[in-house]
Amino acid sequence: MMFTNTKRHESSEKNVWKYIFTKSDAVVEAVLYKYDDFYKRTVICCSVQSGCPIGCKFCGTGERFIRNMTADEIVYQIQHVLKDMDIEDVDSRSPKFQIMFMSMGEPMMNWKNVSEAIKELNHLYPNAQLLLSTIGVDNDKTFNGIINLSKAIDKVGLQFSIHQALEGKRNTLIPFENKMSLRKIRDTGLTWHKETGRPVYLNYCIDGNNTSRIEIDALKDLFSPTTFYFTFSVVCSADETMKNAGYRNLNHIQEVMESFSKEGYNVRMFDPAGQDDIGGGCGQLWYVQQWLKEYKEQ
Repeated sequence: MMFTNTKRHESSEKNVWKYIFTKSDAVVEAVLYKYDDFYKRTVICCSVQSGCPIGCKFCGTGERFIRNMTADEIVYQIQHVLKDMDIEDVDSRSPKFQIMFMSMGEPMMNWKNVSEAIKELNHLYPNAQLLLSTIGVDNDKTFNGIINLSKAIDKVGLQFSIHQALEGKRNTLIPFENKMSLRKIRDTGLTWHKETGRPVYLNYCIDGNNTSRIEIDALKDLFSPTTFYFTFSVVCSADETMKNAGYRNLNHIQEVMESFSKEGYNVRMFDPAGQDDIGGGCGQLWYVQQWLKEYKEQ
């Protein structure tokens, strides 16, 4: 058996489902989002590692790395979710079916297995958009592999999680040393865009202290609207629900988005299909954190 135990948690509004997969040496999560109707838009975020070695300060699982997921374990998450919800035909029926490698773990630090999983998922679900989300690990060999796979499979998308516009503040928020600078993310993104012809997404979580005029201007000076699309979202801390965080920051996020939109940027807000009241955002599930803590204490 791929995993010895699987649990499904459903949001009160019945539009977000979180799956917890466990076995003796690992726990992973996958999150399913329904936007109005599964056949209008479906998003699945899956895990590529159990825990994560990056250590982002806002993430509850960021300092409890256990191991990489195999390609089969990554693919299984998607297959199980679709089968469990009886929507295995969503790839052929939905114009917007997205698989995102961003729930738990850093794809660039498990690239061999992630790349094999992408190939298999593209075979199983040829219409699905396959989005890689990374902090930008500074590894040119791995990134060349991402470029080559993105050229071979036109469904592959790229997103950098930046969250701060100033290097010092980003180093505090994401203390992982071997990461690209913001300028190198810019340059690497331009290369990927040139090779694939597709835009690069930038995920910027707004936490209340990263939207000063200096920071907004720094983002606009560094990242061109012709190449980089912005996704704005909230930072969900380890002890509150996405619902509460979203309501607290919603108006401010709208203001930031409008500022970018007026200057020609493609912008969007990450909306978790309503209210996420079942244990934190991706990479933050409280029951996953507890499992990891107990595993490390053994």
